[in-house]
Amino acid sequence: MLKDLLEEKKIFKLVCGAGNEDAAEVEKLVTLYSKAGCNFFDLSAKPEIVDAAKRGLANAGITENRYLCVSVGIQGDPHVSKAYIDSEKCRKCGRCNAVCPCKALVEKGSHYKVNKTRCIGCGKCVKNCPVPCIEMVSEFVDLKVVLPPLIEKGIDCIEFHTLGENEIEVEDKWNDINTVFDGILSICIDRAKLGNEKLIKRLNRLIKNRKDFSTIIQADGCPMSGDADDYKTTLQAVATAEIVQNENLPVYIMLSGGTNSKTTELAKMCGINFHGIAIGTYARKIVEKYISREDFLTNQAVFNDALEIAKNLITKSMEFMG
Repeated sequence: MLKDLLEEKKIFKLVCGAGNEDAAEVEKLVTLYSKAGCNFFDLSAKPEIVDAAKRGLANAGITENRYLCVSVGIQGDPHVSKAYIDSEKCRKCGRCNAVCPCKALVEKGSHYKVNKTRCIGCGKCVKNCPVPCIEMVSEFVDLKVVLPPLIEKGIDCIEFHTLGENEIEVEDKWNDINTVFDGILSICIDRAKLGNEKLIKRLNRLIKNRKDFSTIIQADGCPMSGDADDYKTTLQAVATAEIVQNENLPVYIMLSGGTNSKTTELAKMCGINFHGIAIGTYARKIVEKYISREDFLTNQAVFNDALEIAKNLITKSMEFMG
């Protein structure tokens, strides 16, 4: 069971991307990383994406001890936001396209357009637009409508992204999640807008009516920033986890946000008692050239090359767990 792996501190979670609605890519990622030993997968809260992940597990031939989580969030959280380009202002300079990690920008006549299926909401295009003509937009989602069909499909966890200051919305959506799902929940939280004191107050409020150790706190250092593989990139993930650890809350701690192959080593060096690691941007980046191939699932040589890379990441991460 998922809880057993958390207790044993043996969780490696692949973040496919809360905004990643590319079913073909998700199927490939889950096939690859499940085969490599990954036991937890974070997915966009879409029925077709859960189905794609299940196909991936079937492709790998491994369904035991493999768990699926879907991500939802509040308005403005980058994990559930998409980029929007004002076509009238766009100069087609290409700076957005150059930095997009998901190849979500496509040329359309005299401007660029966002392929929302691929956009994960990282916001790099916004930061690099000189005009500017790009903004991040998140749609209202009624969780009482969205979640039940996903729960029926057999998900194992729901992750709640709470980057933002709207405490009323956080409370309302958290209550909606708890109303429809009685399994393990994950709260993804960072310090970008809250600061340490507000972060802890929010966590205490959200877990006060939940059973001890029925909640994962995903300490999101720098969301969607794991491009590089060094200690500095992952430092904030470890620092955020320490803040949660110091409160001695009855929760599981997951390292996230800028995570890479150095994360668990640094966390161990800093005395962090963590139960698992979630890696997204970095884990996807190191196998991107293989995953992007149309013959990825049928070309055994290509698949095996990617598998070796994925196994090395998981092995190195697991070395410092427990």
